[in-house]
Amino acid sequence: MTTHAISPAHHMRRTRIWLAVFLAGLVVSGLTAFPLETETAWLADLAHRTSWLPTDVVAWIDRTREGVAVTNAHYPFLAYGTDWLAFAHLTIAAAFWGPLCDPVRNVWVVQWGLIACAALVPLALVCGPVRGIPVYWSLIDMSFGFFGAIPLLFALHHIRALERAAGAPAQQGPATPPAANRLTESIN
Repeated sequence: MTTHAISPAHHMRRTRIWLAVFLAGLVVSGLTAFPLETETAWLADLAHRTSWLPTDVVAWIDRTREGVAVTNAHYPFLAYGTDWLAFAHLTIAAAFWGPLCDPVRNVWVVQWGLIACAALVPLALVCGPVRGIPVYWSLIDMSFGFFGAIPLLFALHHIRALERAAGAPAQQGPATPPAANRLTESIN
């Protein structure tokens, strides 16, 4: 049986692919938080055309569509909260630019993302019932944390391999100093 080491370039490429998947999810989530009234109308229309959805689910979708439409008609300033939700998703996506460029140095952002994904579960379990959200909808909300963690875990796996690869030459001989160190050395 022949085994071969996976190159650091391969790990870097895989890290960036998994981070790009996560970033795409954040951006799509952010952009779709703006037109909620249109989207809930589309979802309600689709739910009524679908025969396999349970009537409880269709009723919840109708109630959600009505709640968003009535709120926007009478209290449009409340939609500003979902604008901030959208902005938060896009801002968090921007934070992942660091790991995309230098994953080893910015591994903490990936770890923070995993913590945020895990924190979705208690948030949905606590706030869902308080806000009258059906259990099945809270499960959908929790799935965002689960599915968000998957690309981050794969990215973290490849980042750890990059860390190990970067550490190996340092044990065999002097390591090349980072660019910042070379710059300060040239000034001295």
